[in-house]
Amino acid sequence: MASEHDEAVLRTIFNPNSPFADIPGLNQATTLTDDDSSFDPELLKQVKDLELKGVSAAESGDVEKALHHFNQAIQILPLRASAYNNRAQLKRLQGDTQSAIEDLEQAISLSKGEGRSACQAFVQRGLLLRLAHRNDEARSDFERAAALGSEFARQQAVILNPYAALCNRMLNEVISKLRNPEVPETQ
Repeated sequence: MASEHDEAVLRTIFNPNSPFADIPGLNQATTLTDDDSSFDPELLKQVKDLELKGVSAAESGDVEKALHHFNQAIQILPLRASAYNNRAQLKRLQGDTQSAIEDLEQAISLSKGEGRSACQAFVQRGLLLRLAHRNDEARSDFERAAALGSEFARQQAVILNPYAALCNRMLNEVISKLRNPEVPETQ
């Protein structure tokens, strides 16, 4: 009889696009945060308000106003990663992929690859790299975000893993042959 973990692994092999929520030990219960303790609390509050205004403006379609708010937030606290993530998302929506990637790289650098901003930046950059058919780089970013706790990134990393795809195809062939065995012809 297979253990719960073995059954979850088999479900994942047979359906690599499924979420990993049912695999014991893979889910991380912690919620990622950024370490904002080094920033002046008043400036931090002001920057967070600007970011919220920027997100709201972007959601209502006012791209210029959103960009203005994100630029202000970056000007006030240029060493804080979050506003770079938000501005990158806006630039991506505008079709400025290269500039979006530059902002994401800045967010990753400022966050030292840790915390919520880093996780979001890895996922966003991974998606942009995947759209550019740079799958190896995208998989690397998804793996880094998955290590920080992103279930979405974990799924994307598996989808882009050529060994998982090959293994899945071979197992599907074996299962198919077991379900539909070839019957020898009788003479």
